[in-house]
Amino acid sequence: MDKIKVAIIGPGNIGSDLMYKIRRSPYLQLEMVAGIVESEGIKRARSFGVKTTIEGIGPILEDEDIKIVFDATGAKPHLQHAPLLKEAGKIAIDLTPAAVGPYVVPPVNLHEVAEEPNLNLVTCGGQATVPIVHAINRVAGARYAEIVAAIASKSAGPGTRQNIDEFTQTTAKALRIVGGAQKSKAIIILNPAEPPIMMTNTVYVEVEKPDEKAIRESVLAMVKEVQSYVPGYKLRVPPILDGNKVTTIIQVEGAGDFLPKYSGNLDIITAAAVAVGERLAQRMLKKGGVAVWEKQSACI
Repeated sequence: MDKIKVAIIGPGNIGSDLMYKIRRSPYLQLEMVAGIVESEGIKRARSFGVKTTIEGIGPILEDEDIKIVFDATGAKPHLQHAPLLKEAGKIAIDLTPAAVGPYVVPPVNLHEVAEEPNLNLVTCGGQATVPIVHAINRVAGARYAEIVAAIASKSAGPGTRQNIDEFTQTTAKALRIVGGAQKSKAIIILNPAEPPIMMTNTVYVEVEKPDEKAIRESVLAMVKEVQSYVPGYKLRVPPILDGNKVTTIIQVEGAGDFLPKYSGNLDIITAAAVAVGERLAQRMLKKGGVAVWEKQSACI
C-alpha cells in the first residue's frame, strides 16, 4: 500500500515516541526527523534508517514529498514554523501549546476541521477528558464541566512544569469549544508517588437533563472510540449521577513504545497525533477515487 510521507520536528521524548508509532502505521512513512543539535533523538532516527537534519525546518520545507509534519518542539518555535509550513503546502499537526490552528480531538471533531492546514492537539488532559465531556453533553447537555488531571511527577518534564497555566487555560477552553460545555475549569496535579501513578482524570459535569442510562451508554461508546487509537484508555469509574451532577474517572496507561507506561499523559497526545495523521493520509490516498473522505473507523 502507498503511504504518505511525513516528518517530525523536535526529536525529544515526544518526537521519539512519535517515531515508534509512525513506524508501525500502515498509512504514514517517516521520511525525516529535524532538530537543531546532534541529539539522542537524532541518533535514534538515524538508527531506524530515517533521514535526519540538524539544520532545523529548512530541509523539510524543501522536500516536496513530505506532506504532513508533526511539530513536537514548543509554542514559540511553532509560531515560527506554522506560516512556513503553510506556505510550503504541508499540513502541520501541532503538539505544542501554540494553538495556531483549531483544536482537534479525533473522535469528536476531526471530520469538522480536516481541511485546515494546521491542527492543534490541545493538551494531554484535553485529549483524555474532552471526549467524555462531549459524550455527556450530546445526551444530557453540559452546563459546567470541571476536570482534574493527575499525572506522575516523573512524566512531567520542564515544558509541562513551565506551562501549567497554559495547560489549565487551554484544556478548559477546549472543554467548551470542542466538548460543548457552557462553562469549564481544568486542574492539573503532579503526583510524586513511587512507584509512579498512571494518568488519572476525574471529570465532573453539571447536566441539564440528568438521565443516567443515556449518559452511561454515551460515555461507554466514547471510551471504545478512544480505545481504537489509545488501547490503555480505560473507564476506571463509570458515570455516577447525583442529582444533576455526573462524576466519572478515566485512567490512561501508555503503550510503552518509547516512554514508560505510566506516562499516559504523553502517550495519549502522541497517539492522538498519529490518529489524526493517519486519517488525513487516508483522505489524501483516496483523492481521485469514489470517496474523498469517509468514516474509516469509530475514531472519526
